[in-house]
Amino acid sequence: MALVGRRDGRNFGYGRQLSYAGRQALEDLFAGGHFATVKAHGDRWQAFVRWCRSENGPGYNDARQIDRQTLKDYAAYLRQQIQQGEICTATAQNRLSSVNRTLAALRGNQDVRIVSPSQALGQQRSSVRVLAPAGQDHPQLLLVLQALADQQHERVAAIVMLARATGMRLREAILADLPRLHREAEHLGRINIQDGTKGGRSGASAPRWINVNEEVKAALKLACEVSPAGSRNLLHRSESYIAFLKCTVLPSRGILHSHGIKGFHELRAAFACERYQQLTGFKAPVNGGKLYTTDRKLDLHARQKISQELGHNRVDVVSAYIGGRACVKPMT
Repeated sequence: MALVGRRDGRNFGYGRQLSYAGRQALEDLFAGGHFATVKAHGDRWQAFVRWCRSENGPGYNDARQIDRQTLKDYAAYLRQQIQQGEICTATAQNRLSSVNRTLAALRGNQDVRIVSPSQALGQQRSSVRVLAPAGQDHPQLLLVLQALADQQHERVAAIVMLARATGMRLREAILADLPRLHREAEHLGRINIQDGTKGGRSGASAPRWINVNEEVKAALKLACEVSPAGSRNLLHRSESYIAFLKCTVLPSRGILHSHGIKGFHELRAAFACERYQQLTGFKAPVNGGKLYTTDRKLDLHARQKISQELGHNRVDVVSAYIGGRACVKPMT
């Protein structure tokens, strides 16, 4: 959407309400695409707007009033939230980064921004998972699948099953070549995740084989059944990936949230935790396992294998899924 007024007007021409203006500026910045990115930045911008309107905030409703001191005050507020255990460091840094991005979109420049969110917060974020991922409990997963089916979200149910059974990313599950995977499962007893992979890591140059078990077979069976006629994946032949995200995946997220699952990435983490226990015979660190204190070689071997299966090929990244080699807190 174009500017609703002059660029030097209220909220730099994006309307009278600060919350609305930020979202519209982001949509302009991303030219109507990158829907998930716009939503993520937009949600964090709304958190900033709520602070602005709160008794702790400056009371602004016009982005022209926001200056560097405003952002410093917001960073101080977020620091306090971290110290009180209300939010984690990563959440706070993401909020500051999104405010930077949204202000730049509104202003058309980067004159007002937090140069270093980590320094402003006085804390370094950690990518090591400290809370056990949701979705590990199979009875819980069945409730999610039933709820999705009840709302005619069968294709999203297939994504959930593929993510939990194979560790696929959301994009990988949507774009997976289902006939090929079905053939590999039947003839090889394993499948190679190649379609929709991150950073172009696909094909024979980056094999990513997953052994087939009953859970994988069930996930592939459902995906093949709900795949639209004439399609090799979960998209209709005339449907774009972005349109599917916007019109089908996004409306279904509330069902996942209502069952305690924050997003599809949690299902990848649940897969990784299960694989760790299968490979080592011990619980993942984030679930209270202590193998890394007694057999670091076996722990490292499992992390290397899981890294390959998740499509990272970097052992250090696995800590974001199963926990690190330090004391962590299992979910109660």
